[in-house]
Amino acid sequence: MNKVTSVFWITLAIALLSVVWGAVAPGNLGEITGSIQTYISVHFGWYYLLIVTGFVLFCLYMIISPYGKIKLGKPSDKPDYSYPTWFAMLFSAGMGIGLVFWGAAEPTTFFASDAPLSETGSDAALNEAMRFVYFHWGVHAWGIYAIVALVLAYFKFRRGAPALISSTLEPLFGEKMKGPWGKLVDVIAVFATIVGVATTLGFGAAQINGGLTYLTSIEDSFGIQLTIILIVTVLFMMSAYTGLSKGIKYLSNTNMILAGLLLLVMLIVGPTLFILNMFTDTIGAYLQNLPGMSFRLAPNSEESRTWINDWTVFYWAWWIAWSPFVGIFIARVSKGRTIREFLSGVLLVPSAIGFLWFSTFGSSAIQVQRSGDADLTQLATEQVLFGSFDNYPLGLIMSIIAMCLIGTFFITSADSATFVLGMQTTNGSLTPPTMVKFVWGLIQSSMAAVLLYSGGLQALQNALISAAFPFSFVMILMVVSLYKALRADKKAIERDNEQMERDSA
Repeated sequence: MNKVTSVFWITLAIALLSVVWGAVAPGNLGEITGSIQTYISVHFGWYYLLIVTGFVLFCLYMIISPYGKIKLGKPSDKPDYSYPTWFAMLFSAGMGIGLVFWGAAEPTTFFASDAPLSETGSDAALNEAMRFVYFHWGVHAWGIYAIVALVLAYFKFRRGAPALISSTLEPLFGEKMKGPWGKLVDVIAVFATIVGVATTLGFGAAQINGGLTYLTSIEDSFGIQLTIILIVTVLFMMSAYTGLSKGIKYLSNTNMILAGLLLLVMLIVGPTLFILNMFTDTIGAYLQNLPGMSFRLAPNSEESRTWINDWTVFYWAWWIAWSPFVGIFIARVSKGRTIREFLSGVLLVPSAIGFLWFSTFGSSAIQVQRSGDADLTQLATEQVLFGSFDNYPLGLIMSIIAMCLIGTFFITSADSATFVLGMQTTNGSLTPPTMVKFVWGLIQSSMAAVLLYSGGLQALQNALISAAFPFSFVMILMVVSLYKALRADKKAIERDNEQMERDSA
């Protein structure tokens, strides 16, 4: 069960070729991934918007339907983790570095330099900034994660199938999923995971470097980012060695403590009333405008369409690329919960925390921008958070906490991903060999370094959208497969109940 499969060797070869390509010809890698990204964004933006909204609607249907009572496991199974720990692990694995990286930068960008609809700097742009941030980081993002996690948890814990993406498609394709077609599905999932996590690690390294540059005389350069990646690689491999129940569990709880501390300090020293007012007002605006935002493609406005491609389509691709990793991890820690409990928790709790996070750091940064105390738009994206802190009491302390938080999120994401990649390449083993996890840890870090070297943050985004596209088709098949399996289960349960009634009579 713990032996590596052909999926390991095939994906490893593809990943190594990508790393070598990026190291030898970084310009060529950046150019080709950029062309692929542009083609997908321009020609398939409609597709991303439709399928992601479809995933959310399917999750909502599962919550209210009779299927919601079905347990992800045997009837006697109990959850392995308490609610606080479960939510901490969801949050750390699902968002992590991204929240810290974009927490102040994205709302400020939407308000002051790249407004989605209104004139930049206007009151309308202020409101729009927060609701579009909520849109990108709310139930749509978690709906993508929830789909993969639900399907995997159902087939693994209720039907006893291996924890593989290919296993979830057996109700549709039968024994074909145990042959070359199944291997292809798993290779697509593993490679999408590698690129998705490598992208996030690249963002994390860039922001730690950005924070050090803003606070000290350390330069912002690829060499510093590479050093950061090397240090964090050693740390997350140490965590990976300790296993899931120790390393990731403790790191997840540490993340929540640091994130909670940072959030609390910002709420106290920042514009508290403005933050709370913005949070309340923009939640309403988000809910009111959610259907329109979900399908907005602006076919008659090239400028608006470019904005959608650069932001919304990018985010949907990012979440899809991350979904094999996050979905498998969430499934692994969610055994024993009902479908209704699982989906309600995954969709609503992390989204609500994310909304409070963005309203706190985003509103604080926007207040700095509006007051004229600093022009945050002149800073690099990875430095906006630190530039915002600099205008409030305890700014240095908050910057230090933020860099520690980025580091622990960095380690948690990489550690969790090595575990998931190990599972996917050892036939779904829940205890993959440490050496396999180490190999994937090195590959992730190497990929992050190569993408930064070949074009910085833009190269990260290009690679992400390119890798996510093929896996999106797999996700659609997973939804159909799950629904078919649930219907079969329902009929079997009804037959069993009828038989019990006849026997009792």
